[in-house]
Amino acid sequence: MLRTHTCGELRPAHSGQQVTLTGWVQRSRDLGGMTFIDLRDRYGITQLVFNMETHPDLCEKARKLGREYVVSATGVVSERSNKNPRIPTGEIEIMVVELSVLNPSAVPPFTIEENTDGGDELRMKYRYLDLRRNPVKKNMELRHRMALETRKYLDFQGFLEIETPFLIKSTPEGARDFVVPSRMNPGQFYALPQSPQTFKQLLMVAGYDRYFQIVRCFRDEDLRADRQPEFTQIDCEMSFVTQEDVLNTFEGLAKSLFREVKGLETGNFPRMSYEDAMRLYGSDKPDLRFGMQFVDFTGLAKGHGFQVFDDAELVAGINAKGCASYSRKQTDELTEFVKKPQIGAKGLIYIRFNEDGTVKSSVDKFFDENTLKLWGEQAEAQPGDLLLVLAGDTLKTRKALNELRLEMGNRLGLRDPDIFKPLWVTDFPLLEWDEETRRFYAMHHPFTSPKPEDVALLDTDPGKVRANAYDMVINGVEIGGGSIRIHDRKLQQKMFKTLGFSDEDAQEQFGFLMNAFEYGAPPHGGIALGFDRLVALFGGSDSIRDYIAFPKNNAGRDVMIDSPARIAREQLDELRIKIVD
Repeated sequence: MLRTHTCGELRPAHSGQQVTLTGWVQRSRDLGGMTFIDLRDRYGITQLVFNMETHPDLCEKARKLGREYVVSATGVVSERSNKNPRIPTGEIEIMVVELSVLNPSAVPPFTIEENTDGGDELRMKYRYLDLRRNPVKKNMELRHRMALETRKYLDFQGFLEIETPFLIKSTPEGARDFVVPSRMNPGQFYALPQSPQTFKQLLMVAGYDRYFQIVRCFRDEDLRADRQPEFTQIDCEMSFVTQEDVLNTFEGLAKSLFREVKGLETGNFPRMSYEDAMRLYGSDKPDLRFGMQFVDFTGLAKGHGFQVFDDAELVAGINAKGCASYSRKQTDELTEFVKKPQIGAKGLIYIRFNEDGTVKSSVDKFFDENTLKLWGEQAEAQPGDLLLVLAGDTLKTRKALNELRLEMGNRLGLRDPDIFKPLWVTDFPLLEWDEETRRFYAMHHPFTSPKPEDVALLDTDPGKVRANAYDMVINGVEIGGGSIRIHDRKLQQKMFKTLGFSDEDAQEQFGFLMNAFEYGAPPHGGIALGFDRLVALFGGSDSIRDYIAFPKNNAGRDVMIDSPARIAREQLDELRIKIVD
């Protein structure tokens, strides 16, 4: 080894020892008779001291070092007189007697410090430099720790980690596939997997009753803070289990991660049906760190001559505790917020329950004070509270009210990233209807089993069939989801038929799976947890990019290696692909 120790391990107990450290120059300070260099590696920072009086040549050499030079320094560990409590090695320094420059460095395009002056795109272009920064390094360490603890827990539970193929068959369901041309089979294409779904089901048929994989997956879809074209999930499947078995096993995984990584005990996860989640929060991934459940005012609102309410399918609101003192400017800001195109409300009604017991609203013309007090009773409003009310189509109103609820949670500081409120959302609809294509689509995927008591509805009222499916939600983030799978060929064929597949199409695309069901397929179910999202949640961030070593930007590009990029004409010809400009 070129070094005897790392830059994070020396302590006063090492005083008097001669050591050799290697690393990058973080910063330097020239005080005339003494020069100080902060040397950094992955493990920490150690101060190097060069004395002009005893080693003038070395001191001159140290003064010429630039930021990010790679150096080797040999010297004697000495206890510092002016200790630095901010770093673990702050009680010692190295009195250098030998210095070698292993490699010089150009001036970095941004400062490699805790708080850098580099913007997102610049840091992504020079990601190998950004990865040197301590906050990013800590993110990578967190990711490693969580992967390690996941493997330890699942191994203890009897799971086998088995790799599945990356070059698979494209399917039209779900998000868009990334496709890969086959040189040896001209005109034919592989797809990169959006999930190992069918392969893990085949592993259950094969008798590997507990499978997992921390696996890379690929989806060609529009990006946002919690999406990347390639992402990682904790993919799992179990045989001979009920939904309760799956929930208990992976609630146990989440509890183990909270305990081992965060030092937290979360308690048992509450359960909530999809129907209740939508009714009370307008979202299938509700944030339970704060209240503000929806209150249905439809019965109280209609019949008072206010056409907005009279024409509405739903009138509902939230109780913003302690916000009756909001100014006109603040209520106007909230009104403009709900009118944003991505939220889609036409306006906002507010009702103030003042501290003096009076009630004032933006609809006083239509509702007297006694009537509005009935609204307050229904919302359990107290003096000082503010009701915020929306009206319209049920689905759109719930969606907009959910966004308003989250906005109020942010404004009131109720979404603390250090507080964790997990839950299971269950009993999703099996199917969702698309008006444009006039057909049903699977809400999760085509292999999700319907609730046994709802199977008959597939023939009569498919939209009312509930899925044997479940999502893990933490702090308003869908961490992952799964289901009990279909393991019977006839039921799988019925499902494909309901989704609009012809028998020929189903056989062509999924015949291998249905054929496997004829050879003793066990009852099975599983889950896939978004590993990037889970790590970001533990790290207190909304963006998964901060926790991926080499992420893509919002346009799906890797600006560091300039990808995607054109390929040579010879490669295209070999693949028999013609580019049409």
